[in-house]
Amino acid sequence: MKTIIAACSQNLSGSRASIKTALRTLLAVPWPSQRDIGSALQLLAVLQWVLSFLLLGIVSLLLLIYLLFTSLWLIPVLYLAWIIFDWDTPEKGGRRLSCLRRWTVWKHFRDYFPVKLVKTHDLSPSHNYIIGSHPHGILCVGAFCNFITGSTGFEELFPGIRSYLTTLAGNFRLPLFREYLMSGGLFPVTRRAIGYLLSQKGTGNAVAIVIGGAAESLSCRPGVTTLILKNRKGFVRMALRHGAFLVPSFSFGENDLFRQVVFEEGSWMRSIQRRFQKMMGFAPCLFYGRGLTSCRSRGFLPYARPITTVVGEPLPVPKVENPSRELVDRYHELYIRALLKLFNENKTKYGLSESDELHIL
Repeated sequence: MKTIIAACSQNLSGSRASIKTALRTLLAVPWPSQRDIGSALQLLAVLQWVLSFLLLGIVSLLLLIYLLFTSLWLIPVLYLAWIIFDWDTPEKGGRRLSCLRRWTVWKHFRDYFPVKLVKTHDLSPSHNYIIGSHPHGILCVGAFCNFITGSTGFEELFPGIRSYLTTLAGNFRLPLFREYLMSGGLFPVTRRAIGYLLSQKGTGNAVAIVIGGAAESLSCRPGVTTLILKNRKGFVRMALRHGAFLVPSFSFGENDLFRQVVFEEGSWMRSIQRRFQKMMGFAPCLFYGRGLTSCRSRGFLPYARPITTVVGEPLPVPKVENPSRELVDRYHELYIRALLKLFNENKTKYGLSESDELHIL
């Protein structure tokens, strides 16, 4: 009996010693610093944004189709009825939700790169504006962060101005994704939608349009500043019809977020990209960024490169219901001059050299 008690005592002593050792080892392990936690939150914020834009629409559509063949079939049927009833809402300003625009996640998203908004001139709330956003890049990070989220302080820098951002109309045909886009202030890049905001919502509206579009994304690569703008005049015509002032903006660093396999003009792969773009509205780019676990690995997340979006001086535009081609060409030329001036005055401040030029095609 004494032998058993002694053995138990030794085991208990050994267990206590093991527990103490484990606790000392645990306490010796360095806890994540505030900087490490911040970096992790920034990475997760960017991850959810990329997955939302790449997968949310398709996954939602497939899920609703699947539910049609289950006992939960009533859910997709009711949602389909809602979409039919709500079909024109994206064309009529959408449904902005201030709480989503000021979501804390967007501050972590901003700090990952980081993204900064620079104001050069005031925008009066007594006018409406069309902001030309350049360049397109791969995923328009600068335009989204500055004009859709409140993380960079657009409303504080431009009091009385409500910012919106246009995107492909096809995105608003995808279930749930359309609600996500509208809640942030995104709407279709169509004449009807832009015209509604510039004529039916009073003044103080700033509609940001990524003018280069999908065609420009095909030329996106670090160190190259090429814009598709020479024959893009629809935004000028819209500005004239509604008397909306034109405002150039440029996001320095946008083209540095991803690496893209660029196919030369005339190659068969380039031809496939062009045809796909004409049919679907967007271009299938072969690009890569950093991985989820390491910035040295390859993946689909953007590299952490600073983006500075500079908003230039507004160009006053008269209201002309049916502007002539000559008038459109004149204001288009004035806009290009203002954009070139903005680029040249700020390029050396935000990562480019004096010899870098802005190429407009």
